[in-house]
Amino acid sequence: MFFQVLFRVFTSSDLWAAALQFGALLLLPALGGVISERSGVVNIAMEGMMLVGAYAGVMTTLATNSVLIGVLGAMLAGGLMALVHAIVSINFKADQIVSGIAINIAALGLTDYLLTIQTGGQGVPHLNDAQRLSTLPLGPLANIPFLGPVLFQQNVIFYVAIVILLAIQFLLFNTNIGLRIRAVGEHPHAADTAGVNVRLVRYCCVIASGLLSGLAGAFLSSGISGIFINNMTAGAGFIALAAMIFGKYTPWGTAGACLIFGLGEALSPRLQDTGISPNLLSILPYILTLIALVGLVGRTVAPAADGIPYEPGTE
Repeated sequence: MFFQVLFRVFTSSDLWAAALQFGALLLLPALGGVISERSGVVNIAMEGMMLVGAYAGVMTTLATNSVLIGVLGAMLAGGLMALVHAIVSINFKADQIVSGIAINIAALGLTDYLLTIQTGGQGVPHLNDAQRLSTLPLGPLANIPFLGPVLFQQNVIFYVAIVILLAIQFLLFNTNIGLRIRAVGEHPHAADTAGVNVRLVRYCCVIASGLLSGLAGAFLSSGISGIFINNMTAGAGFIALAAMIFGKYTPWGTAGACLIFGLGEALSPRLQDTGISPNLLSILPYILTLIALVGLVGRTVAPAADGIPYEPGTE
């Protein structure tokens, strides 16, 4: 019975479609983390940026009746949280881990407070079908057995995430801008000597990570769920952080890790027929995260200047 259920689950297009959906959700903030940490700024605040983005996405959509404006509002909210992290970390040279934790806590409290104020503590804001990020079937490809539902009937943000993955891979390793980002993260003094504005590069990268985390928040609330509830990210930002480390700070490696974690997230509700406790299954994504963090794929080496505040004129 157990193996029959397992076979049925793993051969279902629904499982793999959900795995790709959750993988794309994790990929957006994880790619933002890659950019930020490649420039030398540790960003563990992606959880808070996602949560604020999820809240702003729903509320902006409800206020304007435009899902596009809602997505832009979510990205702006995530970007503003990232700007706070950048100011504290780059200008004031505060501990970047502490700054990230503070932002995560502040985001949880802020969204809870604003939600209570706006709803009076009654219910949660819902989006109707016209206000949600929609599924985008890709013509005849969507009708291909198995592959159609998995690859070609996904939410529009899934395809946006694929484009962003390709763009960041190209940017980091095939352009002068990417070379500067990597130089700033590895040896900022050498980059400064070569005329690169270290602080500007770091600011841009941290804010970009916030924009992508905000977009992920909009995907979660306006695409996957259609509602906003307290703490709805439920650790997704931390799993994205683990995926970035698991992927060794590279876009392709991070994408592969996000797919693995997305599969774990998709599996947990679908294995309940096997008799395994639902509570045990719910921690499957986090077990995979712990396995990744203890170095299953070998030692991961962060950029040399990651987490180190830059002091011009010193070595």
